[in-house]
Amino acid sequence: MSRTVIDVHALHTVPPSNLNRDDTGSPKTAVYGGVRRARVSSQAWKRAIRLAFAGLLDRSQLGERTKRVGESLAARIRELDPSLSDEAASTLAADAFVAGGLAKPSKKKAEAKDVESDYLLFLSHRQVDNLAVAALEAFRSGTPLNKARFKELVNSEHSVDIAMFGRMVADMADINVDAACQVSHAISVHAVDNEFDYFTAVDDRKADAAETGAGMIGTIEFNSSTLYRYATVDVDALHRTLGDATATRAAVEAFLTAFARSMPTGKQNTFAHRTLPDAVLVRMRDTQPINLVGAFETPVHETHATGRIEQAAEALAKYTVAVENAYGERPLASWVTHVDGKTAVLADLGKAVGFSELVTAVGEQVATALGQPA
Repeated sequence: MSRTVIDVHALHTVPPSNLNRDDTGSPKTAVYGGVRRARVSSQAWKRAIRLAFAGLLDRSQLGERTKRVGESLAARIRELDPSLSDEAASTLAADAFVAGGLAKPSKKKAEAKDVESDYLLFLSHRQVDNLAVAALEAFRSGTPLNKARFKELVNSEHSVDIAMFGRMVADMADINVDAACQVSHAISVHAVDNEFDYFTAVDDRKADAAETGAGMIGTIEFNSSTLYRYATVDVDALHRTLGDATATRAAVEAFLTAFARSMPTGKQNTFAHRTLPDAVLVRMRDTQPINLVGAFETPVHETHATGRIEQAAEALAKYTVAVENAYGERPLASWVTHVDGKTAVLADLGKAVGFSELVTAVGEQVATALGQPA
């Protein structure tokens, strides 16, 4: 069966930083190819992408993931009917989630406003709007909202972020949404050793010259790396969830932009680590996603003559051709945005364009694949 799959690959260099910490505060790492690599988890970068969506898509196209579902719905109910008290709106919100089976009835009326789900619940803003309208209609008609109606409302009009990254509700599996997008853990193309920054902070009010020493001392762990990043989007699955070709194209374009321009914010004020990728390669396929991380199973070793980026670009270009020749893979289309001559070898893999042009070109191909005019 023919598919439309978009693979996104990036080489992305970051300076000394701690983008994504483990439970001890150290930068996350992974062993790959027999050496330790810098790692940024898929969860960290997916959250950065979701936050970037806010500047790329309308609020009505997005959702919210929270345990405080009662608070979110109550606020919307109050917006629709300002005559209701905060307590009345909270009670209606609690009743809606109790009816839906995602919250337990409160033993005390005063606790209704504090209703929370047992886990993070991902709902689109339109779904919350629709629940608020239904809750008010049920209140005014005296007919309680039932579970079937609740399920119908939370299983339609999905947002772009829900369609992209999926939704899992353990207590109500029939409203789960399969993710149309997968994001790999970013890993460095080379071996890393974490380093420590010993810092001191001076107390500005210590004017007595006789009293020396810092007001605070400490250490921060960090590393620097050139990362290989990969994500894939199943356009057909995305279209099935969103139900609209125009919305699907907008979602793909927003994802590509957010993928390239977003950055996890761990220790951002300390390191000012925000950079843009050195190169982005997008390949549209009709077979299956292909992660090309195997290009870096042998770690890159920089030299004075050639740094990591140039060697990484050469390894990625060579491995891409080798894999596709071995398996008879031929992309439907391919585009490359690269910064300078160090990554110019990747231009042989597709049409070399500026990033804005790349996003538009992919969007046009998505529209064509879905039977819409480009």
